[in-house]
Amino acid sequence: MDQAQRRWLLLGVAAGASAAATVWLIRKSQTQRLALADHVDEITRRALARLGVEAESLFVSVNGVRLHTVVAGPKEGPLIILLHGFPECWFTWRSQIAPLAQAGYRVVVPDQRGYNLSAKPSGVESYQIDRLTADVGELIHVMGRERAIIAAHDWGGAVAWRFAMDYPQMLDKLIVMNAPHPVALARELSHNRSQRMKSWYMFFFQLPWLPETLLGFDPMFSARLFFRRTAVRAGAFSDADLVVMAAALAQPGALLAMIHWYRAAFRYPPLRRTQVIEKPTLLIWAEDDVALGKSLTYGLEKRVPHLTLHYIPHCGHWVQNEAPDEVNEQMLTFLRL
Repeated sequence: MDQAQRRWLLLGVAAGASAAATVWLIRKSQTQRLALADHVDEITRRALARLGVEAESLFVSVNGVRLHTVVAGPKEGPLIILLHGFPECWFTWRSQIAPLAQAGYRVVVPDQRGYNLSAKPSGVESYQIDRLTADVGELIHVMGRERAIIAAHDWGGAVAWRFAMDYPQMLDKLIVMNAPHPVALARELSHNRSQRMKSWYMFFFQLPWLPETLLGFDPMFSARLFFRRTAVRAGAFSDADLVVMAAALAQPGALLAMIHWYRAAFRYPPLRRTQVIEKPTLLIWAEDDVALGKSLTYGLEKRVPHLTLHYIPHCGHWVQNEAPDEVNEQMLTFLRL
């Protein structure tokens, strides 16, 4: 065998080994994804048991969509709805549910449409902002109430800002965490190059099939990437926490639906014009957010005249997970006012 033949043989062996390793990794990730999806009920039961307060998992129908919801606290207590963001689920509020319930609030924490155990309607149009806010309004009615306090993070915050503008009669108080007011976001994307660079993923998510395919390849890897590697404060997410988050990512159709929220935001603007939010509002902002700069909190006085703004330094995007004690203190103090 001459040198050229040996070279080709080595290249063939290397290519074969690489292909075999790739097939093995794909099969391993598929097995893991299926195991997470198949065991989600048990994972959810264990997550509920860790909350430190009695809570139940139930399904409700809102606007023709079946939402998974975790409920805790006295039935007659003031209603507070906690809205998660991307790529989270109800469990992102694990550190807030017990303190709020023990303070006397009726705490309702849905998996929003497209997420985790909730229904995943087809089509980008199913995730336009007006449908997301309508879900919140209907959820309030399903809970037998006319009004509620809304607390929200990330994409949940985008829904909450819009809900406060479009359904002011259904809102008591508003709490938002690391989610920009839509006017501030538009301003910074137009005039702030640094924020445009931070928001690169919003544009990447406009591509068809590729984002959900890459992120769905290995849900545990994606959970570590999203939550642990972008957190500023170490220890915010335990291994057990990541299992719950990964199981949510592993649900069939979940990542496609989650990313449709971003696609719908580009294609379906809200039907109503932006309005001044007159209700008391608390904005909690972690200063070291990898995706959302502090400048997004500037210039809100005219848009939200009754705004309380609280910054948390040395804290990343997952503020309610990274600084739960400070977040809980700020929430409860604000709610007592």
